[in-house]
Amino acid sequence: MTLSAIDFHSDTAATDFVESLRQTGFGVIRNHPLPEQQVTDIYNHWLGFFRAENKHDYCRDDGNAGGFIPVESAESAKGRDLRDLKEYFHFYPNSICPPELRDELVAYYDSTVTFAATLLRWIEQETPAHVQQTFSEPLSSMIDGSQQSLLRILHYPPLTTAVEPGAVRAAAHEDINLITILPASNEPGLQVQTRDGTWLDVPTDFGNLIINSGDMLQEASAGYYPSTTHRVINPDGAARQHSRISLPLFLHPRPEVVLSPRHTAGSYLAERLNELQQASN
Repeated sequence: MTLSAIDFHSDTAATDFVESLRQTGFGVIRNHPLPEQQVTDIYNHWLGFFRAENKHDYCRDDGNAGGFIPVESAESAKGRDLRDLKEYFHFYPNSICPPELRDELVAYYDSTVTFAATLLRWIEQETPAHVQQTFSEPLSSMIDGSQQSLLRILHYPPLTTAVEPGAVRAAAHEDINLITILPASNEPGLQVQTRDGTWLDVPTDFGNLIINSGDMLQEASAGYYPSTTHRVINPDGAARQHSRISLPLFLHPRPEVVLSPRHTAGSYLAERLNELQQASN
């Protein structure tokens, strides 16, 4: 099984994308409307941010959802004792941000949320009627007015020193949200686990857009769309000296949106964040 990039402008794009999501939890789109230069600029500017000492001036605290999280405070995947080998910045449109970097992040955030609504409509139209009946409202409207969607700027530093045995850039995990939209990184390493346990490399051609379903879509669809396990592996050889940067946007519904008889989006998020907090302590 391979993951092939789907042309956004193809007559069968919606069908092909949703089938890939259904079978693997991932879809890869090329020729999409998000500007490649915009992503390149963000990568370059934020590599500069992560290399500067004043990044610590923007550390996230308990009173601020956004901000910088250093390597020593990085999260651990559920069920893991070791922290991931990464540092990152959480961005919401109203959260703290270096002023010289804010405008391009806001522009990217807004355009990508708009694009996400198109993908959610694709999922709706390609979902069988009996599964659609499990949605409390159309998927695309679940994100209308949401302030919860999170843009994360991730930096995986060069592995220039020995790392603790078993520590990896991002241990195997699933995403909490509805869908995640991720431009191809500047370096490879992202893998997705198939149903038989095999790990597949996700195509990293720059310009590709990688989308995966999360736990909330799995919950809302009563398991029809799987929240697939994925990871970022450590590079070998000379690539260990390279920084890797990525830009996932985690699309979240409004907190009051009903996902299932068990959960609203708010209660589900609180439960999962509590699990992650316990894993990181």
